Amino acid sequence: MKYSTRYLSENEYDEWNMFVSSSPDGSIYSTPGYLSVLCEVTSARFKILVAMKNDEISGGVALYERPSILGKSVSPRLLLYYNGLVLQDYESKYPSKKTGYHLEVMTALEKSLSESRYASLSLKNRSTIKDARIFVAKGWKVELNYTYAVRVQDLKNLWNRIEQNLRRLITRCQDQGIQCSKDDDFESFYKMHYNTHKRKGFPLYLPHDKFKRYFERLSSQGLCQLYNARLPDGRPIASQLVLLGKHPVSHTVSAAAEEDFLNTGVNAFLRWKVFEDLSNQGYKGNDLTDAALNPVTHFKSQLGADLELCLTLSKPESFPLRTTNYALNFLLRGKRKIGKYFTRIRR
Repeated sequence: MKYSTRYLSENEYDEWNMFVSSSPDGSIYSTPGYLSVLCEVTSARFKILVAMKNDEISGGVALYERPSILGKSVSPRLLLYYNGLVLQDYESKYPSKKTGYHLEVMTALEKSLSESRYASLSLKNRSTIKDARIFVAKGWKVELNYTYAVRVQDLKNLWNRIEQNLRRLITRCQDQGIQCSKDDDFESFYKMHYNTHKRKGFPLYLPHDKFKRYFERLSSQGLCQLYNARLPDGRPIASQLVLLGKHPVSHTVSAAAEEDFLNTGVNAFLRWKVFEDLSNQGYKGNDLTDAALNPVTHFKSQLGADLELCLTLSKPESFPLRTTNYALNFLLRGKRKIGKYFTRIRR
């Protein structure tokens, strides 16, 4: 095999950060700075597996590990939308050479991952990873996921892509004196996040204290930005949390608004103001995070966003985990049958 694999030491993290920021597949989710904060508030650990040739990183994956009685598991989670492969942007005028290069790197990584002793292992890749043949050939399962991504470089073009009704609402909010602020008003943000959770049943990303610690640690490193839409009197009525970093694509991880102002168009207004600010900072794109079929996703599609397909690669589960899951499913089926039996008797 042309490529060797190993885990990076902490003094090599700067090299990995540069690699991630230069790769089309990279994101803040793969960086040690972000993962160390997430691990701090979730009691997890991470390590970084790389494929190397001639002492240079050719590809790798950051592994966020969660412990359990059946062994460690690796998978995406809330605030970790991507945890997949990061490959070098191989330059060649021949597509076959680029494909061959990536297949060799993925072969090396797959071998190491398959030999790992994780109870379960799932890698959710950005849309730039399109070739899963190496993993399929080794028995991995491939699932399809979707996200919406906005190109923010050309604001004039983006404005024309946004649906006319949203443009009208954005303009109306501006005319009414609503402002966008960049600040650290976490309490207002969390209140709206919590109220959305209560109102719509959306999951809480983290409990208050842990979420606040997460925000403060990232903000102090310049890895996130909190945006608020405010009435002329300063009252916040919508909030949005965006992950930044050195990669040209930013990531919106949470957005919420006061229920009484949902019909004013403030969500569209705030999204547009965020796009403007990200463009001015030099970012090329903003990943809106997830595109499950629901009203929120429909709103995202109206923002001039592109629908992107993402591949999740899952290694076969360990024998103890498969056995445990089978037993639990068996018990659940038995419980349902007993419940149906007593229901018939009562009738």
